[in-house]
Amino acid sequence: MNNLSIGVPADFPEDFGVIKIDANKTKTLREFYEVMAEVFEFPEYFGFNLDSFDEMINDLSWIEDEKLAVYFENSESFLINERNETKIITLLDLLDATCEDWKWMEEVDEELPKKSLLFGFSAGERIQDLLNKLS
Repeated sequence: MNNLSIGVPADFPEDFGVIKIDANKTKTLREFYEVMAEVFEFPEYFGFNLDSFDEMINDLSWIEDEKLAVYFENSESFLINERNETKIITLLDLLDATCEDWKWMEEVDEELPKKSLLFGFSAGERIQDLLNKLS
């Protein structure tokens, strides 16, 4: 399985905790940030923008689980109301890069324990096209 993939939760490795998100709740970037802030329990200072999201998703020191998979059901609705496709591709690229960075990060101290992170999407032509644009 790649960092970002099409499939079903059963496709994730057994030792990963799976977080299911209904993509009908993430039709805009703002909604995506709100859902992710809730799911990952981001600190109060989260700024609901790409830079702040990048900072949070690359920290996760407050999350006890070491291996997490985020699965978007109804992926055809994922950021469907976001008109700027470049922003969607940028976000997907950030998610992929973050997963890759976590793979190669050395556990330096207890403040930033190593994580494994994967993202998956239910099958759909639109999300497949978006993921293909990352290649």
